[in-house]
Amino acid sequence: MQTLDWIVLISTLLLIVVYGTYQSRGSKNVKDFLKGGNTSKWWTIGLSVMATQASAITFLSTPGQAFNDGMGFVQFYFGLPIAMVVICMVFIPLYHRLKVYTAYEFLEDRFDLKTRTLTAILFLIQRGLAAGITIFAPAIILSAVLGWNLLLLNVIIGVLVIIYTVSGGTKAVNVTQKHQMIVIFTGMIIAFVLIIDKLPTDITFSKALDIAGASGKMEVLDFSFDFNNRYTVWSGLIGGTFLMLSYFGTDQSQVQRYLSGKSLKEMQIGMMFNGLLKIPMQFFILLVGVMVFVFYQFNQAPVNFNPTATDVVLNSEYAEEYKSIQDKQQLIFEDKQALISSFVASNDSDLSKEIASLNTLNDKLRADAKVLIEKAGNSQNIKVESNDKDYVFIHFILNNLPRGLIGLLLAVILSAAMSSTSSELNALASTTTMDLYKRNTPEKSDTEMVKVSRWFTLGWGIIAIGVACVANLAENLIQLVNIIGSIFYGNVLGIFLLGFFFKFVKGNAVFSAALITQVLVIGLFLLNEYELINLPFLWLNFVGCVIVISIACIIQSLSKNNTHSEA
Repeated sequence: MQTLDWIVLISTLLLIVVYGTYQSRGSKNVKDFLKGGNTSKWWTIGLSVMATQASAITFLSTPGQAFNDGMGFVQFYFGLPIAMVVICMVFIPLYHRLKVYTAYEFLEDRFDLKTRTLTAILFLIQRGLAAGITIFAPAIILSAVLGWNLLLLNVIIGVLVIIYTVSGGTKAVNVTQKHQMIVIFTGMIIAFVLIIDKLPTDITFSKALDIAGASGKMEVLDFSFDFNNRYTVWSGLIGGTFLMLSYFGTDQSQVQRYLSGKSLKEMQIGMMFNGLLKIPMQFFILLVGVMVFVFYQFNQAPVNFNPTATDVVLNSEYAEEYKSIQDKQQLIFEDKQALISSFVASNDSDLSKEIASLNTLNDKLRADAKVLIEKAGNSQNIKVESNDKDYVFIHFILNNLPRGLIGLLLAVILSAAMSSTSSELNALASTTTMDLYKRNTPEKSDTEMVKVSRWFTLGWGIIAIGVACVANLAENLIQLVNIIGSIFYGNVLGIFLLGFFFKFVKGNAVFSAALITQVLVIGLFLLNEYELINLPFLWLNFVGCVIVISIACIIQSLSKNNTHSEA
């Protein structure tokens, strides 16, 4: 990184923190601190909701996901527009009418205090873990590619977020996220344009798409019911709808964004704006990853994009085997050059099959390299990440973008981390304050409640930094966050749907069903992890929702029958 990059990076981040702190300096009462004074317009709500979901993981992992597996991941979001319509018709009007501070207040009114408390605790567990991961994700990757200290990065990101979130609460989160999204969109569009510009002069965008298609990267839709495929149209429409309903309808980090709306209409328009824009945004980010793939068809790519992993294996007894893989990859790269030139000129389908075959061979070499990296790490007692999906985009940024723009793209990544983490800390503090502290302590003054909320924000910020410092990488960071959510979201959504539509079900039945369901869902997840069953994580949202509703209805029916029998 050059001096100009440091100037752009540091000034962008500091401006966001200072601006958020300054704009929200008047947050003196609970309504201002937790609901932003109900002053947010629809575009602020829409951008804030998008910024909360679009963490640094989105901008690091999604291009790498497309680089490896193509555009199919966009199917994950197919249920989002459906969920937005339901939320606008059912959830938002109810929350607005009840004037709640958190989604879980509704559950006490509908069921009882223990159901509200249990659901709030489920949220706190999964969102507390996710907050740590949203800090850890950019920190681990930036530390690997730039040589920065990982623990220091975790602390810096966490402290920057804590400063303005503790100071201004919801209003600070909303006003900063609006500007963070502008930085993010600007950076990604510039990156996309530069990737296209760096392709050979005779490779137009249309030809780049043809090359990607010949390599199997443009296969967007999968209508199969094969559970071995995580991302299909059906998993997106069914599992994705249930995940998005729970995330946007019951997760306080999202609910708090639209509860700050100026009116019911502003809240609803803001959420529909998110529903309309989210899929195109994710499609574009995936397309950036596909174009990075095309770029590396004309420029030699490393066998593994994680520089730390490469250093470990080259300093081990497996160095010669690894170098042999590098040589073989170079030969495949040279063979592909001739084939791609012929394919671009003729668009011959037979040539596309040959290109796909060479890419398969290249993928096999990359898989062999990962095995060597893991062996090298074990032999040296070094914990090293062999899976490099999350490193693809950052490798391209650091090695191919001009000075100044590297700083801007790093600011995009860190801004995304800050925007998501601030929402999570804000929501964690609100839920702890309103659903646990206020509900179980004597009445406090407005000033005291704001002070308590600030302390809880600080506390959760410290916990998030702690989780980040002990976190470990999964196969792909964006999948890890969605896996954590899927373990809890189906159960929580089912509790809310019982409250909305199953009027005969009472609190005791729901509470018991929720406890049983959470144990069952965790069990199903572990069985899938150990390959004893085949149930992709997206389906846990649907399964968890159905289980809790079914068990609650059965328990309530049995309870009624027992009552009638005793009578």
